[in-house]
Amino acid sequence: MSGGVMRAARLYGKEDLRVEEAPVPDIGPGEILLRVKAAAVCGTDIRMYRNGSRGVSAEKPLILGHEISGVVEKVGPGARGTREGARVAVAPNMGCGVCDQCVGGNTQLCASFRAFGINLDGGFAEFMRVPEAAVRQGNLSEIPGDAGFVEAALAEPLSCVFNAFQRCAISPGDTVLVMGAGPIGLMHAKLALMGGAAKVYMNDLNAERLSLCAAIEPRIVPVESAGLADRIREGTAGRGMDVVITANPSPEAQVAALELAAVNGRVMFFGGLPEGKNRVALDTNIVHYKQVTITGTTRQSLAQYRRTLALIGAGLVKVRDLVSGTFPVERTREAFELVMQGKGLKSAVVFP
Repeated sequence: MSGGVMRAARLYGKEDLRVEEAPVPDIGPGEILLRVKAAAVCGTDIRMYRNGSRGVSAEKPLILGHEISGVVEKVGPGARGTREGARVAVAPNMGCGVCDQCVGGNTQLCASFRAFGINLDGGFAEFMRVPEAAVRQGNLSEIPGDAGFVEAALAEPLSCVFNAFQRCAISPGDTVLVMGAGPIGLMHAKLALMGGAAKVYMNDLNAERLSLCAAIEPRIVPVESAGLADRIREGTAGRGMDVVITANPSPEAQVAALELAAVNGRVMFFGGLPEGKNRVALDTNIVHYKQVTITGTTRQSLAQYRRTLALIGAGLVKVRDLVSGTFPVERTREAFELVMQGKGLKSAVVFP
């Protein structure tokens, strides 16, 4: 297959995404050639498209896409842990392998981490090279059971959410508020319910998206922003929420999260804030007198990725209902537009 051409969506700079022919990657010893079957669109893809990305230029375009699944097309000499024809999901992040974070199992927190679709060519292409470091680290996992390629691609964002789920220690009987009715917010709600949450509230400024999430997951209690605090007080007999998750890029949501948390509550700052808005004035007396725990997470460990893929394969977390549309690679920009307009939830690029 090497030496041929493939279709790929390449970013050349700010708002310059081109679907074009590109060479099929050559692979060397220890490497894998992946035939991509599905690559979902993420908010990070949209930010890179809207704002450009460091190291990406007309001279050095980048194939985007880091939520990836496919079939192992070719195994290079010496590559271990997989086989040609295997259906696999691909964790995007890889570390140096020798720093304290990598040795501790947190390769995603390596100071020199690399990632598909971020600083290595990603999954919006018919084929993708998986370098030896990723193969050796264990970034490829066979897709379990009857899970489809689109579902397997969503293991990446779901495992980011699973990281937060574990850090929040959601347990049976908890009341949970998710602030943000996007695909990530819905994943937070799904995992909270899987973990035994007694009630999961969801809040968003976009009433249409809030209704969509509640329709997909009827156990969600949708709450619009007007009167949010009063509704939470009424629903918890004045106690507040055991867990509040900010699944949006809003400083105001972070401020409100502390106010809505119960005594001994846990607050998860999941959504990152835009540059220039990331200095937030918080009432630290709330933290002091309520004994509130504030935490945050980023990306996922390989162990969390594999655990999440297993949850999908076992049918314990349904993710196919998050996908509002699938598109051939030629319509990648259309998939981006759907996300940017806030229509539906997830879009995915798929290959036959």
